[in-house]
Amino acid sequence: MSEVIVQMRHIRAAKMCSSGTRAFFKRHEMDWNKFLAEGLPASEFERTGDAMALHVVEVARGEG
Repeated sequence: MSEVIVQMRHIRAAKMCSSGTRAFFKRHEMDWNKFLAEGLPASEFERTGDAMALHVVEVARGEG
C-alpha cells in the first residue's frame, strides 16, 4: 500500500488557512514549494506530532 500524499486541498478541507499553514511549514522545516507542487507524504505531517497536522492526515486518508 502506498503512502497517502497530503495536498493543499486537504488543508482546505480541514478548514485551515494557507498563511497559518506556511508558518507551520517553516516552524517544522518542511518544504512549502514541494508541497504546493506535488504534496508531501503523510508521514512528514505525522512526525510533527501536531494535532492539526494529524487532523489533515485524517482528512487525506478519508479520501481513499
